[in-house]
Amino acid sequence: MRLVSWNVNGLRAVYGKNFMEAFEALDADVFCLQETKLQAGQIALSLPGYHQYWNYAEKKGYSGTAVFTKQEPLSVAYGIGIPEHDTEGRVITLEFPDFFLVTVYTPNSQDGLKRLAYRMDWEDAFRTYVCGLREKKPVVFCGDLNVAHEEIDLKNPSTNHMNPGFTDEERGKMTELLAAGFIDSFRYFYPDVKDAYSWWSYRMKARERNVGWRIDYFIVSDGMKDRLQDAKIHTEIYGSDHSPVELELK
Repeated sequence: MRLVSWNVNGLRAVYGKNFMEAFEALDADVFCLQETKLQAGQIALSLPGYHQYWNYAEKKGYSGTAVFTKQEPLSVAYGIGIPEHDTEGRVITLEFPDFFLVTVYTPNSQDGLKRLAYRMDWEDAFRTYVCGLREKKPVVFCGDLNVAHEEIDLKNPSTNHMNPGFTDEERGKMTELLAAGFIDSFRYFYPDVKDAYSWWSYRMKARERNVGWRIDYFIVSDGMKDRLQDAKIHTEIYGSDHSPVELELK
């Protein structure tokens, strides 16, 4: 089973470039998007064989998530059930017979860490949410988590310390999440691989120079460990400032 996640940083822009080509090449059983940046009715995708689920932010041109799946889920939920966290279209949960699949676009702490306090509240709420799901069946969640967890996960850790996405607080919340019984699938397979990134700034030819961050993840609950087959970052696919990431399950 192939699962793919991609922060497209504006689906309409990527659709005009290479979205369908990438979508077909990846041939995922489940394809998750973050940062779609659109409202209902602003795009119509023809994806034969897939069921489509969309969560839109109330604010136009902002955030938003989507999931396309070959297998129809048993149920679908939008948000995490907390009004203050559910206006930005950040979470979709699909229930399959043997696991939950969650796509998430974690809030950015923003320049000057203006939103760090909110981010900390979000982290606690989201961790509680996925732990609650796990009490029913195993969980896979994926998306742009807006954090490079360890120094190996970004090119310049010393100069980025305490910048958004690499604060002690954000990294600590990621550690707390994993300690609650979850696995970073990429590091499970490739614990020591360096220079493996999924996001690059548009400035200073960062992608050409591979000056990047690994902030896009597939995280699985411990109960899924035996089904893990491989994890990939598709750096060959352009169109966004993020690469798609992939998880293969047995």
